[in-house]
Amino acid sequence: MKFVADINIMPHKELLDPQGKAVANNLKNVGISGVQDVRIGKHISLNIEADSEAAARELVDTACRKLLANVIMESFQFELHEAEA
Repeated sequence: MKFVADINIMPHKELLDPQGKAVANNLKNVGISGVQDVRIGKHISLNIEADSEAAARELVDTACRKLLANVIMESFQFELHEAEA
């Protein structure tokens, strides 16, 4: 079976996000007001082939924990769905 995993990785809320702070501070310079906070993370899309949805979920979770996210500083969430033919 083929699956697509959409993964979002964000810095933990307790940690400073210097990129987000820089964007938040400069939005007013481009005429955008009212934004209270900005957090910047990353989005990753994986195309996976696995025997089952459970196997695909385990593969994505392992990839996130071992390589894609720094679990000390970042959290991750993912959605998994079957790939369109």
